[in-house]
Amino acid sequence: MSRRSRHSEQHENHERWLVSYADFITLLFAFFVVMYAISQVNEGKYRVLSDSLLQAFKPDVTSSTILLPQKVPPYGRVNPEEEAKRRAREQRMRAIAQQVMRALAPLVQNGQVRVSESSRGIAVEINASMLFKSAQATLEPESRRALVAVAQVLAANDNPVEVEGHTDREPISTPQFPSNWELSGARASSVVRLFIDSGVASQRLVASGYADTRPVDSNDTADGRARNRRVTVLIRPEAPESDASETSPAGGASSSEVHVPESEPLKP
Repeated sequence: MSRRSRHSEQHENHERWLVSYADFITLLFAFFVVMYAISQVNEGKYRVLSDSLLQAFKPDVTSSTILLPQKVPPYGRVNPEEEAKRRAREQRMRAIAQQVMRALAPLVQNGQVRVSESSRGIAVEINASMLFKSAQATLEPESRRALVAVAQVLAANDNPVEVEGHTDREPISTPQFPSNWELSGARASSVVRLFIDSGVASQRLVASGYADTRPVDSNDTADGRARNRRVTVLIRPEAPESDASETSPAGGASSSEVHVPESEPLKP
């Protein structure tokens, strides 16, 4: 009996590998669960990154696809209602962009007008040489027709509109315009007044003068300076919710905002 018991105690367990195998399978399962979780693409963050890259490398693209700002939902979650609203906004902006490009098709083709789209909205960049005489802020008769066509598109929608005046780096000093700040602001205001006369509600309009602080080309060449002398009509995707608290007592927002050279204009 003692020999048999001693032999049983020394018997080797050949099934111990199952313990290690079970641990390995558990770890492998956990690994694949983690990999699956981090592989889920957050559509909102992906679109924001994609829009930023497109805007950085192709700032003058004149396609009809609007890139709209959006609130990024929590990781892995998409609110169907918010997604439907976002898609509806994109469709409206896409339609506006197409209408503007059709209205200004001849000027777009000859390079006098550039229509670009970004998260800020639709930017209609108009060369100042076709709008004003040198050192003047009175609209030329021929340019008024093009702006009236744009105003008709704007009047049919309710998007906020910002009109930006820009100049080159060449200094100006006249009794009417002591510097480029006054000139750029006056030019933007001239366009705003035409829009109002053409049926665009004044509460939707803002006029801003930036002088030479936002060049889009080099000021060292004649072509670059000509490109920098421009008026940009920025059609916003939608009115911010906070606008209601910034309106005047009569219910309308300020229709003119000219930035002075005391500080650099804030970037939107």
